[in-house]
Amino acid sequence: MPDTTTLAQAKPDKASAARTEHFDVVIVGAGISGIGGAYHLTTQSPGRSFVVLESQESFGGTWLTHKYPGIRSDSDLYTFGYRFKPWTGKPIATAHEIRTYMNEVIEDNDLARHIRYRHKIVSASWSSRDNLWTLEGVRTDTGETVRFTANFLWMCQGYYRHDEGYTPEWPGMESFKGRIVHPQTWPGDLDYSGKKVVVIGSGATAATVIPAIAEKSEHVTMLQRSPTYFIPARNANDLADTLRQLEVDETWIHEIVRRKILHDQAVFTKRSFEEPEQVKKDLLAGVRAYLGPDHEHNVDPHFLPSYRPWRQRIAYVPDGDLFRAVSAGKASVVTDEIEKFVENGILLKSGKVLEADIIVTATGFHLSVMGDIAFAVDGKPLDFADTVTYRGMMFTGVPNMVWVFGYFRASWTLRADLVADFVCRLLGHMQEKGVRKVGVSLRPEDKDMKLLPWIDPENFNPGYLMRGMHLLPKRGEKPEWQHTQDYWGEKNIFPAIDLDDPAFVYG
Repeated sequence: MPDTTTLAQAKPDKASAARTEHFDVVIVGAGISGIGGAYHLTTQSPGRSFVVLESQESFGGTWLTHKYPGIRSDSDLYTFGYRFKPWTGKPIATAHEIRTYMNEVIEDNDLARHIRYRHKIVSASWSSRDNLWTLEGVRTDTGETVRFTANFLWMCQGYYRHDEGYTPEWPGMESFKGRIVHPQTWPGDLDYSGKKVVVIGSGATAATVIPAIAEKSEHVTMLQRSPTYFIPARNANDLADTLRQLEVDETWIHEIVRRKILHDQAVFTKRSFEEPEQVKKDLLAGVRAYLGPDHEHNVDPHFLPSYRPWRQRIAYVPDGDLFRAVSAGKASVVTDEIEKFVENGILLKSGKVLEADIIVTATGFHLSVMGDIAFAVDGKPLDFADTVTYRGMMFTGVPNMVWVFGYFRASWTLRADLVADFVCRLLGHMQEKGVRKVGVSLRPEDKDMKLLPWIDPENFNPGYLMRGMHLLPKRGEKPEWQHTQDYWGEKNIFPAIDLDDPAFVYG
């Protein structure tokens, strides 16, 4: 359900007159998915009117809103980048480099004229009588009401709240005399020079922040409840470098390297299920190589997870910088649980006190389903948890709408591109059929199908999903009624989806 506090704060002023603008397609979000969607609409479905509505002051999504030190991708840019635009930098890129790349897409394809910044959508209502979506929102810079109608709604706003990270409530937090910060809302005035810093968490964000602040800090301690897996390696791609030495065209390099990485990822994922113990040994060998022999004592308690590889996302650590910081003595790892916060730091359940001037809670984020927008269909409030997903992008009872939700074990943009192809093909099919409405519905053979949570927690179980699973649509037992998380299957399945299958209902 939508966050009522957020909605109350952003509720449009009904007393103000708002001009209604109409577009064939409204794209919500100008992050990596939304900009890609705009490109695909322009190239695959020219002539359709569309607008991209973005609540922030500029494009980029995560790469704009996250300001913490060292912010970088945890996927390689050959696959996180668009398939249509070659990536020419290092595989792991900074937020600035990613936004520069996105800006080139915007400029090269004249997309800026389609984007409206500081437009926060508050409600989206479908009318079966008019076969239209009506979106209402506010201009965050002026407070004025905005209103749009659209034949088709393309949700590209991501899957978590940008304005607030997730921080558990620990006892005694109010007694701590230092500063407590979440990476998602990193203060611009935070001075960590010469300070003792404790970073709570061991995911990709912690692995990014720690080496970025270790040099200036007195010391940084990563406090984790349990270890996680990492892939430390050089931030370079030997194949790409070789092809460039041979003066191969960048378009070819992008495609060749992209295919090689995807092949290697498919093999790695398969091995994670079929020979998890060997994969675990391989991952730990990479950690050991960067820690060095003097830190062998750190491996077992701090870098040896108890779960099978790929049950949670594995962060790439470029050039092993996290482990080099530990090896150099600038950072350390403590595996323990928090008893409570105290004036000078954190009291652990073991009885030890971790002294700190600054505590960074790299503890995840809040799941946001459809941007916390209040949806309604024919005047009835819509709870997406009551719907069943069609291939993780459409939902029963929700016409003329697609949601982009990427992959957990592969780059997000791979699926954004596939979904964009599907949307453009679906819009063309509707035009050919002379219809204005399309939805999905369980077929007669699906009526007794068992309904399950959005994803199997035995397969993938990060904290943000477990906390927010009750907000997400249901999946079915059949692959067409679930987000399979399988790019290597979907890259062939999506182009072959039969748009006249009985699961699609036109009107």
